[in-house]
Amino acid sequence: MAKIPYSKDNLFGRGPQREFTGEKLKEIAFPLGGIGTGTISLGGRGNLRDWEMFNRPAKGKNPPYTFIAIWAKKAGAEPVAKILESQLQPSFAIGAGMPPQMMCGLPRLKNAKFRGEYPLAWIDFDDPDLPVDVSLSAFNPFIPQNGKDSGLPVAILRYTVKNKTNEPVDASIAFSIANVIGYDGAGPMRTEADYLGQNVNEFVEDKGFRGLKLISKKTPDAEPRQGSMALVTTCPDVDVLPAWERTGWWDGMRLFWTDFSSDGRLTDNGVHNPSPDGKSDVGSLCARVSLKPGESKDITFLLTWYFPHRGADGHTVGVLHNWYYTQFASAWDVAKYTINNLDRLEKETCLFHDNLFSSTLPAVVLDAASANMSIMRTTTCFRTDDGRFFGYEGCGDDRGCCPMNCTHVWNYEQAVAFLFPEFERSMRLTDYETNVFDDGKMAFRTNLPLGRELWKFHAAADGQMGCILKLYREWQLSGDDEFLKKLYPKAKKTLEYAWKEWDKDRDGVMEAIQHNTYDIEFLGPNTMMGSLYLAALKAMAIIASELGDMEAATQYREVYDKGRVNHDKALWNGEFFVQKYDTDKVSKYKSGEEGENQSWHHSAIQPGKTPKYQFGEGCLSDQMLGQWFAHVAQLGYVLLEPHVKKAMESVFKYNWLSDLSNHYNCQRTYALNDEAGLILCSWPNGGQPALPFVYSDEVWTGIEYQVAAHLIYEGMVKEGLAVVKGVRDRHDGLRRNPWNEFECGHHYARAMSSWSLILALSGYHYSAPENRIGFQPRVNAEDFRVFFSTGSGWGQYSQKLKVEGLGLREGNSALDTEIDIAYGKLSIRTITLSWPEGKSPANPKVKAAIDGKSLNAQITADGGALTVTLPKTDITPSAPLRILVTG
Repeated sequence: MAKIPYSKDNLFGRGPQREFTGEKLKEIAFPLGGIGTGTISLGGRGNLRDWEMFNRPAKGKNPPYTFIAIWAKKAGAEPVAKILESQLQPSFAIGAGMPPQMMCGLPRLKNAKFRGEYPLAWIDFDDPDLPVDVSLSAFNPFIPQNGKDSGLPVAILRYTVKNKTNEPVDASIAFSIANVIGYDGAGPMRTEADYLGQNVNEFVEDKGFRGLKLISKKTPDAEPRQGSMALVTTCPDVDVLPAWERTGWWDGMRLFWTDFSSDGRLTDNGVHNPSPDGKSDVGSLCARVSLKPGESKDITFLLTWYFPHRGADGHTVGVLHNWYYTQFASAWDVAKYTINNLDRLEKETCLFHDNLFSSTLPAVVLDAASANMSIMRTTTCFRTDDGRFFGYEGCGDDRGCCPMNCTHVWNYEQAVAFLFPEFERSMRLTDYETNVFDDGKMAFRTNLPLGRELWKFHAAADGQMGCILKLYREWQLSGDDEFLKKLYPKAKKTLEYAWKEWDKDRDGVMEAIQHNTYDIEFLGPNTMMGSLYLAALKAMAIIASELGDMEAATQYREVYDKGRVNHDKALWNGEFFVQKYDTDKVSKYKSGEEGENQSWHHSAIQPGKTPKYQFGEGCLSDQMLGQWFAHVAQLGYVLLEPHVKKAMESVFKYNWLSDLSNHYNCQRTYALNDEAGLILCSWPNGGQPALPFVYSDEVWTGIEYQVAAHLIYEGMVKEGLAVVKGVRDRHDGLRRNPWNEFECGHHYARAMSSWSLILALSGYHYSAPENRIGFQPRVNAEDFRVFFSTGSGWGQYSQKLKVEGLGLREGNSALDTEIDIAYGKLSIRTITLSWPEGKSPANPKVKAAIDGKSLNAQITADGGALTVTLPKTDITPSAPLRILVTG
């Protein structure tokens, strides 16, 4: 096995998440915004960066003169005013000087310490000149299974100011913002541009809050550039400056700073009319507090936005409408809803956070899974006004990257499915209601708006089979039989398309040309496609039986049984599974004698020549992709268990490098130097093609997490955690942003495979149709706690092994378990549990109760596995189910 350079505590350690300070603040950008709304990011220094609420990515784009400043004065002392960020970091080498709109020459705080536990972030500021301590907590409501409240276009910033002196202190925080409404998404944001003019910053007092309403009278309604913003505070004592002076050069900034820094107040300059054509204004909102010695007070700002109309971006046609367009009329409307519900929104967001982060899972796993949840909040994803959820593969600096709901990339994602199953089901509706051709071929990308001509390219074998597994997963999580019945006919066509195109002899092996997630075509049998195919056959056999289509169920099982044997016979080399292809068949496929496809990507397949872009005898990291998904969906082994375990052992042995310094890579580079990473393929026994598949030497975080979770499923927990640790160490705030794992674009959807780490370590599975739930902890099993989510609720499972108390006799033990629903409800009949290794009792007995009321419970044991059967039982918040097993 590959040498693991990490200590046990590095891998298995629990406790608080990482803190970032000094140079490791540089790359931090923590996304704040709702699902489908775009985001603004909180920088590590406390700055606001990457303003991406205009329906497209905007990396590095920020409104000019937009910042937060603090003023504080101790009684009898001179006041101190600074920008409420830690100091700027190099590089400062700009030929024309650092731009004034970044306020680089104004004083900032000495230090900051950043901690993020998505969806919450905290910054502790430190400055010896200030008579106050200042900290920031920031969030956007994130409540699994509550799509509306998790889809609010708002960033909430709460500053806590504490008097650290023995004298009274007056303090003010001023938030300044440029009105850039009308911004066209191209180039930098400015206060002078053709798209600006007639911009209005209006101070409005409302019930319980007040602030600036930002609009534009220039841009017509329903145009993508039209919208509104609002900057509000709940602080009752405020000053407002709707518009800075318009006299030219940098007068407005100087006059603002002179005014604010003198007394912590803002003086109205009388500029209240709309901005001149081609120009806009900066406005400022100042909140004031007075503090007794040792006293602290909160100042809360909300920044909301409303840009409901999505323009064409090269991947979509015409104008689409965001889902929040159906819920709100303006940014001010969003602010009002958020303020009126803020206590509940914050409470439920913190409830989710606490249930997740109080887990006994290793800290590095919670870091990876939570950080990549943020992807669904970024411009990678959006919702249209019909409620459908869509996602690019990732996003470039200024546009979405690779359209849309790409089936083979989204095969890996698990976070949306388990946290917002409604969104994931909408993706299945698009897959099967919209994207299936008459012959069963599935378009693996979605053209928007729906109803346009379907994406015309080859079928993606991995994506098409993966969609069947996703349909099965959605049914298991939801128990929605009508949903399943509705989509089954099209799902059946897509599976049987394999018999027209990839597996014509129905021997359970894809022999033909298979387009896939590496943007090339694999030829002949390989277990990356094959394991997905086998898992899809197994899932569809179950579905067909459930729906009474017994003839189809029998066919699927027969093909599956043959394929399981044939893959092993043809592809197992004693250590791992390889790829085999018949070069004599290549020219037939190329010329169209077999199959529908006559023109192949990159012209890799040439008659009479050895095909390019294959892996042959290589050890492919993705070789067990379908087996990983089968574990997630609790379908069991689709290939021989000993060979699966050995293959995964080989993937780690040959493909994970603890130091990439000597790894050569002529492709794109995502990890380098002394960093650790899992390469996509290696050739430990030789036989590397002169031109292997085009990404073979790269390192992709989404595949690293998939492999890590699969290693854990196969019992190689330390190895799986080493892979995760390597990924997260690369995202250390200096080299990369911990909340942006990129591949072909920022915030790449594949990285949401990290959620499967939680599933694997907890051994969690759930079947709504069977009212069955189960856990098999693989770490800390004697004292274990984990977050879980079903299609109807979420909460926490815990278990403790006890050897004393509870009236236990000497030599006996008890497994004390609890299923606690924090949100929604859970209906169950069967619970499967697992004794910590080597601790199983000979003759277990069980007691079960909800809210102290006993339930009739039966138990069966099979080794360390326990099955508890109850009458159908509903678990709701504040009424946990407790099961006590003794022996």
